[in-house]
Amino acid sequence: MLSLPAVAPAVAQDVPQSMGSVATHDALVTGGLEVRGEKANLVSNASITAYDRTAPISLQRGGEVLVCSTSQFHLLHSGSGESLLFGLDRGSIEIHSPSQSQDVILTPDLRFTLVTQGNLDLRIRVTGNGDTCVDNAGAKAPELQISDVFSSESYRLTAGQHVLFEHGSLREVVDRESSSCGCPEAVLPVTEVAAASSGGSTPAAVAAQNPFPTAVSQGLAPPPPPANSAPVGVEHVQVSDSLSYNAGQTTAVAAPAAPPVKAVPVSMEPPPSPPGAGEIFHAVGRFFHKLFHPGS
Repeated sequence: MLSLPAVAPAVAQDVPQSMGSVATHDALVTGGLEVRGEKANLVSNASITAYDRTAPISLQRGGEVLVCSTSQFHLLHSGSGESLLFGLDRGSIEIHSPSQSQDVILTPDLRFTLVTQGNLDLRIRVTGNGDTCVDNAGAKAPELQISDVFSSESYRLTAGQHVLFEHGSLREVVDRESSSCGCPEAVLPVTEVAAASSGGSTPAAVAAQNPFPTAVSQGLAPPPPPANSAPVGVEHVQVSDSLSYNAGQTTAVAAPAAPPVKAVPVSMEPPPSPPGAGEIFHAVGRFFHKLFHPGS
């Protein structure tokens, strides 16, 4: 009878704990995640790019991160326990959560670590030219150590301090910044837009009469190109396609586009008036005079 060797029991591998969750209709989510219905559980190295509205991330440890409209953000495990690494590529975020000892916040130019513990009520914004707005709101906010990722420069940010690092430099600090570092206000509801179109006079209705993307005005996204725009001095050509349908085909086919029509410059000056009879006779007379008197 054969005796089989004893088999060691399988060692259960540690499964990374979910860092939090975000609704898939609010953001494009990639990385280590589990999608269940319209909710993505962020397991490891998650990348979140908000659509045209704020994307709230509910943190497993408590609290939330608001990824502002069109902003790009990363969330990773940091050290042990429930500590997290919050990485902002561009745009703006708000972190509202009890801090953990090994929490780290990264921007393209700066690294934030915790000196003391407290409740994070942190708002950070990074614009296209590198300006970094930081609002460490709240009297019980933790003290933060900010380091330049490219040098040995550092800066201590105390509770309640609101600053701007111009071009992401710790040497160019606006110590009493007044502009908001967090998410822009929510988009107007449909009822307010309707009120504006009917002549409403509420502040929201007036704002709806001047539609401009909030993310653009707040520096979170570049402005869209104007419709039918062309550089000065360059001919502007419009080409329109029309769809034609053939019963024998399964798809609609675009009809050939008409050739572009070039604009012809039009002079606004009145045409010269025809010469009078006296001018004609004078011209004829000068011709014959030069013919018979070439030296004159």
